[in-house]
Amino acid sequence: GCGGCSSSTRGLIGGGTASNPSPTFTNSMEFITIATTANGKDFGDLNNASRNIGGVSNQTRGLFAGGGDNPALIDVIDFFTIATSGNATDFGNLTDAKKGISGVGSPTRGLFGGGYNPSHTDDIDFVTIATTGNATDFGNLKQARAFCGGVSSPTRGVWGGGGVPSAKTNRIDFVTIASAGNATDFGDLLDERNPDNSQICSHIRGLFVGGENPGPSACKLVDRITIATTGNATNFGDIRTSTSQSAGCSDSHGGL
Repeated sequence: GCGGCSSSTRGLIGGGTASNPSPTFTNSMEFITIATTANGKDFGDLNNASRNIGGVSNQTRGLFAGGGDNPALIDVIDFFTIATSGNATDFGNLTDAKKGISGVGSPTRGLFGGGYNPSHTDDIDFVTIATTGNATDFGNLKQARAFCGGVSSPTRGVWGGGGVPSAKTNRIDFVTIASAGNATDFGDLLDERNPDNSQICSHIRGLFVGGENPGPSACKLVDRITIATTGNATNFGDIRTSTSQSAGCSDSHGGL
């Protein structure tokens, strides 16, 4: 239930449910250097212990937003400078409190789509990453859903899959990040599942990694799309271990 964001050199994972010493929500943020392999290191703390949060970033600044603050939902947006370890600072608030949102972004603008508040929502919020302030309404997804995956180029944001009432969906929607408005149909994932925040992308290609399909069991499946086109996802391969509610980051996403 953690969130992910990144610059071209460093990836951050924030929030989630910690299992040590016992299952509980956490405000911890950890960082990795993407070009190397090594364990995560402590970065600082979020303003709230929370899970099912959304992350967006550009080269300089990362944002984590929303989530569940046991047992309530929160509307808080936190920000931090990715290159400098330290605690998060208050950025503003989402248009309402919700968890299970997914972030996409360009170098200037961050969008948070979908979520649960406490019913499934099709809302898309946006912020200007370099400033602070409350989120503004951008438009709506084609279908109300939570826990979808989000990928982006500098111009286009794409959300895939997610949970809908009593089911999951394989729908993929897209928006033009610079222009507010409702999402347009892109195509379908290979199956109906929650990719959660397990997504990574370059400016060209987006990957939807793992998730629950169609029941509570996690899967290894990785779908791929070409962000600039429309069409159904195709199979990329499998990850090594079945996973759901994990976070992803990459060194060449749409915010960079």
